[in-house]
Amino acid sequence: MVETRHLFLLRHAKSSWDDPSIEDHDRPLAPRGRRAAARIADYATKTRIRPDLILCSSAMRARQTLDRLASSLGQDAEIHIETSLYEATEDRLLERLLVLPDEVVSVLMIGHNPGVQDLALLLAREGPLRTLLEDKFPTAGLATLAFGRAGWKDLDRGSGELVDFVVPRRLG
Repeated sequence: MVETRHLFLLRHAKSSWDDPSIEDHDRPLAPRGRRAAARIADYATKTRIRPDLILCSSAMRARQTLDRLASSLGQDAEIHIETSLYEATEDRLLERLLVLPDEVVSVLMIGHNPGVQDLALLLAREGPLRTLLEDKFPTAGLATLAFGRAGWKDLDRGSGELVDFVVPRRLG
């Protein structure tokens, strides 16, 4: 029997704007972003987030966010760094999820706003956490959506329950 599917949507941590000559895709994490990613990593350890698959934007700040989390996510996840996730809209992100194999039960997607926030709002049913998400999805924010036992191809508007939404500043 298939378990409830989980989608973890993580917006990359805060990037540095110190060097304006660096292309957007190549901007690294700022010190604040490194601290925030460490808080999310601690949270992932405490809550035992163990995705089967990690889909990460190819942008430097997204990859560096993943680097700071990877050891907290267990050793079994398959990792895909994907250029198509850089600046992707919610439609593009959803298209990527719709083709996941049914064997994948949980996915962590690391990307950018507005796509990540828009995807979370598209998939989440109404509820108190969704209201928080509507206000703001800050850098290093992590939204957890739970879906029934249907396959990824069945994802649709309001098909998930937003079961958790954390931001680094609320983690201490």
